[in-house]
Amino acid sequence: MQAAPVRATTVRATAIPSFTTALRAVESLLMNSGQRTARRNAWTSVLEDRRRAKDRIETERVLQQQVAGGRL
Repeated sequence: MQAAPVRATTVRATAIPSFTTALRAVESLLMNSGQRTARRNAWTSVLEDRRRAKDRIETERVLQQQVAGGRL
């Protein structure tokens, strides 16, 4: 009596895309590249404005400490 042949089962693993990856995929389907570039540039500008505002607040704080300490 022979043993039945062993069948190899195929396992397929697909990575679940991150939320950001999924949004970019939808964005690429809905918008042409010019709009996509404009949106990215706008977001980069927002982030840079936030960074400058943070730096400005920190500078004002340091200057106020210097004035309060009589160093200016």
